Amino acid sequence: MRQGVATGKLAVGAQLPSVRALAEQLVVNPNTVARAYADLVREGLIETRPGKGVFLIEKRRTLNPEEGRRRLDPLMNTLISEGLAMDFTPEELKEAFAQKLGHWTSEKGAKQ
Repeated sequence: MRQGVATGKLAVGAQLPSVRALAEQLVVNPNTVARAYADLVREGLIETRPGKGVFLIEKRRTLNPEEGRRRLDPLMNTLISEGLAMDFTPEELKEAFAQKLGHWTSEKGAKQ
């Protein structure tokens, strides 16, 4: 869902499947879907409307830029260390990142 929102494939206000329906579709335990939905509610990405369902909402900015960078840093470290361990050069990692970022941003731009 995060990727769908980031790329514009899922629109703000879109209704999501019920816990039971999504669990059946993904062939997972409904508790797994319920926990994922609860995490997304805590992140401010979705909201439940009693009697109506679950909906995507405009993501509230919950982190200031400094906190966002603090959380991004270990993810970047993992990505870089894994890439270097697989014998990618720094230039190849930069190129791969730029291509992937371009793919994400071009998908989002195409949907707007």
